Amino acid sequence: MIAIDGPAGAGKSTVAQKVASELGYRYLDTGAMYRAVALAALRAGIDVEDAAALAGLAPLAPSLSGDPELRSPEVERRVSRVARHPEVRHALHLAQRAFLAEGDAVGEGRDVGAVVWPEAELKIWLDADPGVRARRRVREQGDSAAAAALVERDQLDAAQTVRAPDAVVIDSTELESDEVVDRIVALARRAAA
Repeated sequence: MIAIDGPAGAGKSTVAQKVASELGYRYLDTGAMYRAVALAALRAGIDVEDAAALAGLAPLAPSLSGDPELRSPEVERRVSRVARHPEVRHALHLAQRAFLAEGDAVGEGRDVGAVVWPEAELKIWLDADPGVRARRRVREQGDSAAAAALVERDQLDAAQTVRAPDAVVIDSTELESDEVVDRIVALARRAAA
């Protein structure tokens, strides 16, 4: 099991998907699960401060995993507020742990290696300069407001963004995603040997 953590815009999703594909592992995007709860709440008209109601939406997360609205600005504005509730985190951590317990997976998010699956054989902390992360997010979303949203999200996510003490730090500021993937795959193969 490989855990890839780090802040928004560091390249976790892109890298984790490629690493999983390269190694033939399953892929878990924990952020998508929080986005799914935020999307379900938006659609149901549930307030982002109603922790119990939000936690009750956790079982819907897998069914919404491919929904194109997961990356919408409306969901982006709500996801950090949804994720900060311990009740929501607990409900989703149970589902995430069950998936990861099945073995051979790459899990990515903000606390996968430190909280969700501290037993991971390889933990990566993927980071990048905040300005680079903001530019990536603007490019990804095609919206200049994405840079300001990333700064706000960093502040809101600070409590949930936890680096495992034994994580290998990779700064992707100057690296292409394939270079990061190559480094992680090499580390994974070394750890498995």
